[in-house]
Amino acid sequence: MASSASKRTRERHLVTYNDREETPLEHAVEEHWDEGTSLLRRLPSEASGVGHAFFPVLEDCIFVGHLMTDLDSIAGAIGAAHLYDGTPARASEVNTETTFALETWGAELPGKVEDLLRETPERNVCLVDFQQQSQLNPAIPMANIVGVIDHHALQSNTIVTEKPIFVDIRPWGCMSSIIAHSFAVQRKFLPKNIAGMLLSAILSDTLNLKSPTTTEWDERIVAMLVQYLQVEDVNELAAKQFRAKSQSLNLMTPYSLVNGDMKQFKFNGGGDKTYLVAYSVIETTDAEASLSRAADILPEMRAVKVAEPSINAVLLAVVDIVNLHSTLLICGRVEASLALAAYGGELTADGSMLQLAGLVSRKKDFVPPLTKAVKEGWEPPQLSVEIGSALDLNGLHRTKSMLDVPHGEVSVEYTDDVPSGLLVRRDD
Repeated sequence: MASSASKRTRERHLVTYNDREETPLEHAVEEHWDEGTSLLRRLPSEASGVGHAFFPVLEDCIFVGHLMTDLDSIAGAIGAAHLYDGTPARASEVNTETTFALETWGAELPGKVEDLLRETPERNVCLVDFQQQSQLNPAIPMANIVGVIDHHALQSNTIVTEKPIFVDIRPWGCMSSIIAHSFAVQRKFLPKNIAGMLLSAILSDTLNLKSPTTTEWDERIVAMLVQYLQVEDVNELAAKQFRAKSQSLNLMTPYSLVNGDMKQFKFNGGGDKTYLVAYSVIETTDAEASLSRAADILPEMRAVKVAEPSINAVLLAVVDIVNLHSTLLICGRVEASLALAAYGGELTADGSMLQLAGLVSRKKDFVPPLTKAVKEGWEPPQLSVEIGSALDLNGLHRTKSMLDVPHGEVSVEYTDDVPSGLLVRRDD
């Protein structure tokens, strides 16, 4: 049974939204309130100084997330570093949502992992929120990796180690849920600013507990943290957090929108065929604002393949986190073929968009259909050219988005040698 203090907190929490319809986030917190209270009892009220005899390999580790750093990878690194007596680090610059959370909870921005390893090159590293080589900061030697804490599927590009390592991978909606749960299980003191970062990360990764990746454990952990932090209106906290993220998108360049939250996935087809797909996501409360910039975003998507020829396709999903609906931006023939094979439907906006009703999660909604399509025999379409004939480059269709790049990060140069145009990036 909940304590009287917990009951008072619960009553105060309910008062904030008793005059309106309860949101899914609020419903989840209410439904799992007692379970959150039980977890909360396991958190000590002050630091005890007790070490971790069962996890000595993680002590004094650098805890770091993936490239294209997001809130979960930063919050998880901060939380894991405190839990296991290590040092948090960041793999790349943080986004505005992460900055908002750091400022809201009074947490310190972790240092760059390359700087930490430059000072102590032999220091052990524990990866958080990923285990794919394509998402690993180049400064991290594979031999230094001694642990992984994650919530993603193991795929073909997983890190390879010479020795056994610590692994905590759970099918939960957020890695920060794993860290918060570990604080409770290990009865380790959880500072309020770190608890706040973990809460914000869970709300972000699970889209306010509405993502299909959300589990009951994520909901229980949110209920625990809401009580621990005495958050009077968790829905207001989530709204402010996502509003900060969405407003900043209007200030980001097309290059940043494409590359800011991009992950690469390798898919195995028939025989020895493999395909590398870069998948970007823009999560926003104002999807129309992002989609209105499609003419600028599409050239940046094409530029990714120019810069990295090993990438077969580049897809970008604009996720409406309010209506739980996504729009997929299509930048070429290969992307159109792959998207239709994976998701079905019909292309709109002159073939540059595909509506994905009800799909919002890259991990659970976007990637699995691609895996299935490739396994079932999808192959990139080929240009139809008769043997012995010259390829008429002038006949290739040029979309408006390839020509009209008002913000100028990517331009198209036409020459006698390449009359169809070549995407190039101008130096600022």
